[in-house]
Amino acid sequence: MSLSDEERRSLEELERDLASTDPDLAYELKSGRPRGAVARTVLGSLAVVAGFVMVIAGIITQLVFLGVVGFLLASGGAYWLVAGTSLRRRTKPHDDGPAP
Repeated sequence: MSLSDEERRSLEELERDLASTDPDLAYELKSGRPRGAVARTVLGSLAVVAGFVMVIAGIITQLVFLGVVGFLLASGGAYWLVAGTSLRRRTKPHDDGPAP
């Protein structure tokens, strides 16, 4: 179902108003990606890898403290990645069924 000309003009006006008042939000809505999604993914991945390396280093050097800190870092990075993914899923629009 297409929009009428009046509805289309109204939506375009709302889009211009949003872009002028909150350009960051307008970009986020246009791109479909939450703010900081790339940074969250990169930093979370780096934390997981660094934590894993610390766990291996703790095993090799037999320093329990290093292994525990590495495990916590890897777990925190994994949580950050998963929490970011679930946040992205929650912000996507969903279909509530057919319109009346």
